[in-house]
Amino acid sequence: EVHLVESGGGLVQPGGSLRLSCAFSGGTFTTYHMGWVRQAPGQGDEWVSLIDNYGGSTRYADSVKGRFTISRDNGKNTLYLQMNSLKPEDTAAYYCTKYRQGTSWWYISQRPLDYDYRGQGTQVTVSS
Repeated sequence: EVHLVESGGGLVQPGGSLRLSCAFSGGTFTTYHMGWVRQAPGQGDEWVSLIDNYGGSTRYADSVKGRFTISRDNGKNTLYLQMNSLKPEDTAAYYCTKYRQGTSWWYISQRPLDYDYRGQGTQVTVSS
């Protein structure tokens, strides 16, 4: 059974940076395209970023493009999200997501919220 465990969240001032990590276990990491979503209080999931199973292709929501960078280390079974120039509106719980094995990159790019599993989340609060 796959498990995803996020870490790295915290309180940061506007303009600051954080690096989130997601430890993957219970399967073959390179089998899966991965991503990040976030959820602010009282709101639904907001897609943030995607990365293909070998890290060769990425996608970003317009709201984070140019500020966030997704990456993965397949040797360490770990997914990352580097977040720079953070804004108060980035405040949310951030979740690492896994997509069903065999799902095409094209399909995931069109429907990034159609993941089949996510971790427990890590809270990011951007405030002065």
